[in-house]
Amino acid sequence: MNYAPYDEPSWGSDVMAEVIQKLGYKYVSLNPGSSFRGLHDSLVNYCGNDVEMIECPHEKIAVGIAHGFAKASGEPMAVILHDLVGLLQGTMGVYYAYIDRVPVMIMGGSGPGVHDHRRPNIDWIHSANVQGEAVRLYTKWDHEPRSIGSVPGIMARAHRVAMTEPRGPVYVALDAGLQEQELEKPVDLSGFEGLSALPARLGPDPEMLQKLANELCSATKPVMIIGHAGRDPQAFYQLVELAELVGIGAIDMGTRLSFPNRHPLSVRESNALDRADCVLFVDVKDMVEFTHRNDSMSRSVVSRISSGATVLDIGFNEIGLSSWSEDYGQRIAAHIQVTADTVVALPILLEMCRKLVANDTVEVSSARQQWRDELAMIHDSTWTSWREEYERVKDFSPVSTARLASDVWHVVKDYDWVLTAGTAALWALRTWDFDKPYRHPGVQLGTATQIGISLGVALAHKGTGRLVVDIQPDGDLMFDAGSLWVAAKYELPLLVVMYNNRAYYNDWEHQERVAKQRGTPLDRVNIGMEIDSPPPDFATLARAFHWWAEGPITDPEKVSDSVRRAAEYVSSTQRPALVDVVCQPK
Repeated sequence: MNYAPYDEPSWGSDVMAEVIQKLGYKYVSLNPGSSFRGLHDSLVNYCGNDVEMIECPHEKIAVGIAHGFAKASGEPMAVILHDLVGLLQGTMGVYYAYIDRVPVMIMGGSGPGVHDHRRPNIDWIHSANVQGEAVRLYTKWDHEPRSIGSVPGIMARAHRVAMTEPRGPVYVALDAGLQEQELEKPVDLSGFEGLSALPARLGPDPEMLQKLANELCSATKPVMIIGHAGRDPQAFYQLVELAELVGIGAIDMGTRLSFPNRHPLSVRESNALDRADCVLFVDVKDMVEFTHRNDSMSRSVVSRISSGATVLDIGFNEIGLSSWSEDYGQRIAAHIQVTADTVVALPILLEMCRKLVANDTVEVSSARQQWRDELAMIHDSTWTSWREEYERVKDFSPVSTARLASDVWHVVKDYDWVLTAGTAALWALRTWDFDKPYRHPGVQLGTATQIGISLGVALAHKGTGRLVVDIQPDGDLMFDAGSLWVAAKYELPLLVVMYNNRAYYNDWEHQERVAKQRGTPLDRVNIGMEIDSPPPDFATLARAFHWWAEGPITDPEKVSDSVRRAAEYVSSTQRPALVDVVCQPK
């Protein structure tokens, strides 16, 4: 229930809350803390909970929800972290938001900075001199207002910084003393919209982009690697048009969904790149990840790009580069590199290519079609190999990953669905039909990230009627089991299907490789890796948090019916459900 706010701001925190409201934030996630008790009261009472609070069991989950919400919606979300200790609890979530280029407005209570206003002990051990230093190396900007009058300008700038590409988290520490300071005079918020308005996006150098278009259209076997471009839903369609027009094989990295996986020019997990005479990177940070073969044990990488291939690049390049985090990865020398926001550059590039292709000779047009046909054959061959692998493992018990993904697909395809952050070791990409840009906001970033992001994705789609599906690894959920309560409390339309291989299997594989290299016993690699003896009962855990749940399921013939019952429950009630499926270790 929303309550009407009182007429005039009386406290410093009222001004802060009104600024958050004026910035257009729909939600603020938090784990309660006394250092922002003033702001908490103002958000609930002065602003009438118009910026809805999402109560979380842990600060990392609070940031993770905001992360997932922003990925799915394109809109920023606010987070409040309790002074220094809450900030430290949330740091992993902040870092992941940073490397995933996600806008999150993080606020923290601090102080009081005036020492004679502090409570003995507790306000001292929970305070730091310049609190933002704890996350300064992996936020785009941080600040701490020293007066109530400076709050609007600082928070407006923080919002602009978070939302300016390449996007990322920002941190503003809000002094507890300022929050609880009674206002002596009104704070002027007139013109605030101008302070917080976003700047124009970064456009490309026209001459350099034309050169890039010329090279791309003169290539005979081009392939493009697509990274963050899909953060703009229109890119999903623009990239298809570009691929079809010029004849370009598309490899979607999955950072954001940028290209339909069943399109005949989609050639991920194929040898198309090895045959390319031109490689175009589209908003890619790490240029090596999808273009090199990696030997995990020797830690060596070998390029798949032909030595004679032309390398083209459109993206933010060195803008936003961190001097601390090396998430930017290794660069590849590009023949033409255009620094620009692809939201601006792609439509211009597409128009340039239309004009160039319109002048194709018969021979060039025929060559383009020949490469399109080759790419379609590569696409079909790749999908055939996946179907053959599925047939080989479909009857395994515990359930194979391929069977898990396929059975979930045959249920959810009848709904307007969204897949959250995990792809069941890529098998969702090999069996599902990602035909719309909102189907998947992009992959998770490692263990202890997926459930928080998934909750945020479900929050972003709440009220749309869509079925939000999370193929959830067991090891990830073990980090944050209490987060299930959030979905129940806020009635999120989330279907969780446990991808439960009862192990931290990614690391298990590494131990197998080391054992084979060193000749140590393979039957001991489970030590310190398995999530078994006893195995967690995730269905019982979910029911304890008031979810509908079934499982554990080991019989592959029972997966579809159980998932169908769960999907019907989520669809009819808009409340969460979980199916625990015990899977093969890989």
